[in-house]
Amino acid sequence: MIRVVAIGAILASMAAAQSPRRVTKLADGVFAIEHRDAQDGLVSGNTTVIIGDRQVFVVDAGFLPSDAREDIDQIRRWTNKPVSFLLNTHWHNDHNNGNRAYMDAFPAVTVIAHVETKRDMDLAGPSSGSRIAKPIPQIQAIIEKGTTSDGRALTDSEKTFVRDALSRRAQAVADLQTAKFQSATLTFDHDFTIDLGNREVEVKFLGRGNTPGDAVVYLPKERIVIAGDLIVHPIPYVYDGYPRDWAKTLDRLAMLDAATIVPGHGQVLRDKSYVYLVRDLLTSAVAQLDEALRKAGVPAMARGAEDVLASIDLSAFRQRFAGGDRARAAEFDAAAASLIKVAFREASSR
Repeated sequence: MIRVVAIGAILASMAAAQSPRRVTKLADGVFAIEHRDAQDGLVSGNTTVIIGDRQVFVVDAGFLPSDAREDIDQIRRWTNKPVSFLLNTHWHNDHNNGNRAYMDAFPAVTVIAHVETKRDMDLAGPSSGSRIAKPIPQIQAIIEKGTTSDGRALTDSEKTFVRDALSRRAQAVADLQTAKFQSATLTFDHDFTIDLGNREVEVKFLGRGNTPGDAVVYLPKERIVIAGDLIVHPIPYVYDGYPRDWAKTLDRLAMLDAATIVPGHGQVLRDKSYVYLVRDLLTSAVAQLDEALRKAGVPAMARGAEDVLASIDLSAFRQRFAGGDRARAAEFDAAAASLIKVAFREASSR
């Protein structure tokens, strides 16, 4: 799943927020790969590589097959051991579109996912690239006019960013046109452990959150948690999911003895403070929604979402998430508005 944003309005202002490819060594034989992840709607989830004495375990394959192939080349420089296991933390295709590249490189690889994740992956099918191609005319118009949608002239650096965004998106479309879909080959619904050879990998399902089947990977000896999109830094992806359950799932995640947390997107976290912050945001949205509906005295499904939006205020969290960054604050406001709608939809289905 690629988050769709209003490119004409915010593309240029997000130039400083794009992140380059970054590799972080978490422990001996454990590496996090943060892919090029732009805030223009073209995003790719983090990949984590866990190397044991016998085998390699990879968490999430990223969005673009070309990125997955680059990661595979990197893994082969680290070790000559095979990638025997590839886990998809959830069904969004920015975390599993690269699956086929691993299958091609390591034909014996087992692709693992929660039963709910495989079901949704199979329903979604392959990404054709049509969604990321859709904004291309909009980006081209920005380049031709030399202004943002509100009429402000682009700076030279912004023009460069927009041109790069257009090139990056066109390359991604071409990459995806030849991509083949690879679903999970092994599913689970209970926690289990894999021994890679002097390294244990625990695969856990702590509860629903961003999706029905969010998987978490835990390395107890190294005190590392790989959280998928249950945690996205610096602004959570709350554009879908189950906020009420999600908060409880984060409580369970925080109970794990971990000093390092790899989010689904963003830089590696070295403590649990951000986990608690996201949990508090979710809890506040749910509590305020419940109170608004209680005062109204009717079930959620009997009211329109607009009736409760005005009574839910998450602005107290803006500074804690965005600090003084205006672009990040705008992204938080969009995420908060989405969270309220998602929480309302969840309440309506109860």
